[in-house]
Amino acid sequence: MIRLATSAFALSVLAGAAVAEPVAFDFDKSHSNLSFTYDHLGYSTTDGRFGDWDGTLLIDKETPSNSSIEFTIQIGSLDTFWADRDKHLLSADFFDAEKFPEATFKSTSVEQTGEKQLEVTGDLTIKGITKPATLTVDVKAMGEHPMAKKESVGFAVNTVIKRSDFGMDMFVPYVGDEVTITFHTETLTTAATN
Repeated sequence: MIRLATSAFALSVLAGAAVAEPVAFDFDKSHSNLSFTYDHLGYSTTDGRFGDWDGTLLIDKETPSNSSIEFTIQIGSLDTFWADRDKHLLSADFFDAEKFPEATFKSTSVEQTGEKQLEVTGDLTIKGITKPATLTVDVKAMGEHPMAKKESVGFAVNTVIKRSDFGMDMFVPYVGDEVTITFHTETLTTAATN
């Protein structure tokens, strides 16, 4: 009986040790871009980007549902390639960047929906208002980065939100309420490889 109990304990320890922990990845900001687009009066599409952002990314390749991401955007880094428009978007009419300098996203679930597709659901906070958001993630490449010599994963991320959900409804419906957000990024393992 003692021998059986000891064997069972040993097996449970080994099984626990075999469970892989999520691996931390860093964003390669020199090969990343966080951008957005929205419709302007039906005549054109306006483009913009945020240049200052950071995040924590944990990836479990074997069990993607154990993966997670937390992301912070510095609203003041907004750039729509037109200074007067940027100034207006950062004002209290829209982002109110002085009062709410950051937007955040924190994942609550990760689901693999295809061989190289994921659906990441989480809480998006803009202007102090938190709403659920779902990101569609396409895994572009995964493996050892040929230049960095580290494990790397490349992603294309898309989602659509309504700016009115976050207290930014000025000029709706003439200026589009729906905003398409796109994030292209390369990531590298945080730890050095041997």
